[in-house]
Amino acid sequence: MVDNTKLAALRHDFDRAGLSETDVNADPVEQFRLWLDAAINSDIKDANAMTVSTVGDDGRPSARVVLLKYFDAAGFTFFTNYGSKKGRELEHHPFADFHFFWPDLERQVSISGRVAKAPRELSEEYFLSRPIESRIGAWASEQSSEIASRKALEERVEFYKEKFGDDVPLPDFWGGLTMTPDRFEFWQGRKSRLHDRIVYSPDGNGNWQIARLAP
Repeated sequence: MVDNTKLAALRHDFDRAGLSETDVNADPVEQFRLWLDAAINSDIKDANAMTVSTVGDDGRPSARVVLLKYFDAAGFTFFTNYGSKKGRELEHHPFADFHFFWPDLERQVSISGRVAKAPRELSEEYFLSRPIESRIGAWASEQSSEIASRKALEERVEFYKEKFGDDVPLPDFWGGLTMTPDRFEFWQGRKSRLHDRIVYSPDGNGNWQIARLAP
């Protein structure tokens, strides 16, 4: 039986750092880079892991953790099977939220915006950089579809190993999805749950305006 008393008592105070709207970079992409670099340099495992939240035709949200692989001023990119649940949802409802959580640094970042397929050249460049086993896996897995058994999946892996050998091409159904952000929120944990929340949003003139949100 779940001990909800213990569960409710789980807490710790945040006291590593603060975050001021006067100190953050004027460019949210650069501010994100600074925080991601800090996470990587702190040896946080999978520092580029992010929760991708989408919505389906039924209005229900869904979320999963993927890895950010590219980002710059043009957008933030991860890679997937376009026929997966997230791929189908983003095709019909092309807005998403990318959420990063680095508990060791007491930091979170949420990035929202419109998502579209990345250029095929970028997808091919990344796909060919992956280990051959991962490339075979992309062909073998009809991601998010129901399968009969683990054995059936392993048989598909063997089929594509024999078919392609060491020359595994990029599938047409697989590639990058790139978000063009229209909102960033940076969260720094503070004592007594009085956290710092700094949000960037477009000012209508091609620049970003910065504001503080109540915790």
